[in-house]
Amino acid sequence: MFKSKAVPVKLDPDTTDTLVGEGSSFEGNIKSDASIRIEGKVTGDIECKGDVTIGEKGQVKSNISARNVIIAGTVTGDIQTKSKLSITATGKLFGNIEVASLSIEEGSVFEGSSRMSSQPETAPSASKEAAATSEKKSEKKS
Repeated sequence: MFKSKAVPVKLDPDTTDTLVGEGSSFEGNIKSDASIRIEGKVTGDIECKGDVTIGEKGQVKSNISARNVIIAGTVTGDIQTKSKLSITATGKLFGNIEVASLSIEEGSVFEGSSRMSSQPETAPSASKEAAATSEKKSEKKS
């Protein structure tokens, strides 16, 4: 019997290790530790620790969760980023977003609602603190 001495490879989120090329189509969920580039068609959710780039010919029907997302093609679905969402002049997004930073170029299309938060994990407690502060102020006025 042979024992595998394969060393697990730690993927760098700054490198692109997955490409769905133009003329290709993929159905199913994608989960990646590195970045993803889509030039073809994808149907299924995408969860990525790196960046997701949708090229000009890319057509995606997916909910996307990633560090950064760049849209130059068409996306139908919701997007959540830990950092920045960029929609280029050729990009079209039909869905809701929750991002820390947003860039929309002239000529692009965005149909949906947006929510911006620099720290999504602490936002609920911050709003509770603000509510408590306003309650204390109103009690003092009474």
